[in-house]
Parts: sequence; C-alpha cells; structure tokens
Amino acid sequence: MISSIEKEIVYLLERGDKKAISLLYENYADSLYGVIKKIIADDDTAQDVLQETFVKIWRYSKKYDSSKAKLFTWLYRIAYNSAIDKVRSLKNKDGNEVQIEETYVYKLSASEINQDVLDIKKHLGSLDEKYQIVLNALFFEGMTQQEASDELDIPLGTIKSRLKIGLRELKKIYNP
Repeated sequence: MISSIEKEIVYLLERGDKKAISLLYENYADSLYGVIKKIIADDDTAQDVLQETFVKIWRYSKKYDSSKAKLFTWLYRIAYNSAIDKVRSLKNKDGNEVQIEETYVYKLSASEINQDVLDIKKHLGSLDEKYQIVLNALFFEGMTQQEASDELDIPLGTIKSRLKIGLRELKKIYNP
C-alpha cells in the first residue's frame, strides 16, 4: 500500500515541482545514506554520493514510472548505482598514475598512419542518423555505453545494437 506522502512525492515529481526533493530528502535521505554506506566506508565520500544521488533523482524524475517500481526501489537503484560508480571511478583514479619519467607512447610517422581512416567522420555521415548519434557519443564524445543510454534516452540494449550495426556498416566502407 502506498503511503500518502509517497503519493504526494510522486505527484510532485511528475510535475517537476521542486518541493518533491525536500520531501524526498526528509523521508528517504537516511535510508539512501545507509545503502551508500554499505558500499562506501568513507563518510565524506558517502555524503558526496548522497548529494549526487539526489541530483540524479531530480534529473530523472520525469522518468519514474510507478507501474514499474515502487518509489523506494527506484530511489534505492539510483543510490546503489551511484555508489558503485563512485567506487569504480576511485579505483580507476588510483590505478592510473601518470608516469612522467618514462613514456610508452609510440611515435608514429605520417607514413605509419592509416590514411584511409582519417576521413572517418565523413564516412560516419553516410550512415543512418541513429547509428551516427550512437557512434559519435561513444567514440568522439568519449561516453560509456551507459552514459550514452542515459544522455540520449535510448535503452542500453539499443545502444549496443546500434553500435554493432554502425561498426559493421563502417567496416563495409573500409573493407569492401
């Protein structure tokens, strides 16, 4: 059974009313913080993730569908995924130190660069727009598949399919 406060929050979220965030914070911040703390031990980082969670909740508030999930389940998923993302990003930062003394970057001469692929943006323009958008987001804007899915409002499975088809079509251009 849905409580009256939950109904009010859902109603406010659907309308983009900022009062929803205050009510969400009052009623769910402690629970969401508990979810985050199970993944992130550091209090300051957990607080940052909680703040990021509420930003994401507000950003995606119009996407909430009460027929698919209860409000807390939806909030839980956002908090949990935000915490996991933070842990991954911290691991990546720690594991990728810059080495100043040695460089392993190859020095390529102009003759070693494949001249056929320098015009990839031109050939990308020959693909259907739906493939162009996905390939552009992933390769030229540096998004992950999940980020592209969120940013473009396209399901993750569709992003993966369009990537595969788009790359196959480009391969046909470069390897006829």
